Amino acid sequence: MSEIRLYVTTTEAKASDVLDLMTICFGEEDFAIATTEIDEKNDVWEASVYLMTNEEDEVRGRLEELLAEPYPDLPIEREVIPDVDWIAKSLEGLKPVRAGRFIVHGSHDRDKVRVNDLAIEIEAGQAFGTGHHGTTAGCLEMIGDVVRSRPVTRALDLGTGSGVLAIAVRKLKRIPVLATDIDPVATRVAENNARDNGIIDGIEFRTAPGFHSTAFSEFGPFDLIIANILARPLMKMAPQLVAHLQPGGSVILSGILASQRWKVIAAYNGAGLGHVKTIWRNGWVTIHLRHG
Repeated sequence: MSEIRLYVTTTEAKASDVLDLMTICFGEEDFAIATTEIDEKNDVWEASVYLMTNEEDEVRGRLEELLAEPYPDLPIEREVIPDVDWIAKSLEGLKPVRAGRFIVHGSHDRDKVRVNDLAIEIEAGQAFGTGHHGTTAGCLEMIGDVVRSRPVTRALDLGTGSGVLAIAVRKLKRIPVLATDIDPVATRVAENNARDNGIIDGIEFRTAPGFHSTAFSEFGPFDLIIANILARPLMKMAPQLVAHLQPGGSVILSGILASQRWKVIAAYNGAGLGHVKTIWRNGWVTIHLRHG
């Protein structure tokens, strides 16, 4: 059975409003909803709901009714989500990556794991985060630093992708971890990756469209939040993210170009966090900030 998305194309402001409406309509059900920037210069955004093909008639009808009054001129478009491994070739020929105590490797490189390594085995899959990108490697190194030096009892991996960062936290310390992603494919892949790494409990994987989901209040607040996304959404979500942080808690942010570093730090300073440390890798930065 194929997965599809129904979406509307509009401005950022209207897409945000549509997302709020869809949250009210679908928020308590097992549908992923999201907004995506398509063209920054021309202010083109999409607001989407993801579903299976056998649910289309019902969901389309509800969506049409939802938009009929506020946005009668917004056409509802349809896209079939390809059932493919969209980075299936990305690990071919890649060497294991070391970051602090962690080594991220494929099954063909198990012999590279040393006695004291914390090994994470990730095969080519459908979700971002294999350890080879500077943002993921920087997060792994920073996770090691923070968990070793700060009291951490409950963690959130926001935008989990392959699940590698949630797996890293759980391997480093046996604490509960919530791992979320807006993409249901990524959520399933991350859960499978955790299982393949011997983790059968301790990580809760949820498909969540952002902080609209009840998962964050259900499992939070957190004393460690990790978000390897992109600078602009990280800055926009700063107040909401910090609202789910325990007093004294830490935040690890990545997906940030070095040139964007001070803008991100300023956004989180404004939300009450102080800068602790920055790691630079291949033009990207990973930032540790702390509350209080």
